[in-house]
Amino acid sequence: MAVRMTKGWKPLTLEAAARLAGNLGVYQLANAAGEIVYIGAATGQSLFGLRGELMAKAKAPPAEASQFRIEINTAYRTRHGELLAAYMHDHGRLPVANTDIDPARLGRISPG
Repeated sequence: MAVRMTKGWKPLTLEAAARLAGNLGVYQLANAAGEIVYIGAATGQSLFGLRGELMAKAKAPPAEASQFRIEINTAYRTRHGELLAAYMHDHGRLPVANTDIDPARLGRISPG
C-alpha cells in the first residue's frame, strides 16, 4: 500500500456520500483545485462509518472542500496518523481544516 492516497476524487455531495457503505476507514477532503484541506477517519464511534462522516461533511464542508476520496481500513487510527504525517512531511504543516490535531503528537515519516 502506498503511503499517500492515490484514488480519484468524487464530488462531496449528499448523494455521493449516501452511496457509501458504513465501513470504517479514512478519508481526505479537497478543494476544487485538488488541494487536501482535511484528513479524517471514520472510527468505531462514527455513526454509519464513512457514509455518516462524509454526509456530515457534505452538509457543512470545511475550508471550501468540494471533493473526497476514501480508503476502507480497519486500522484507521494508524492509517489516519500515517496520512497526516505524510502530509506534514510534504507541506511542513497540517491541512488547513485539521485544527483538532496537535502536530507535535504526530510521528515522523520519510515516504519514498
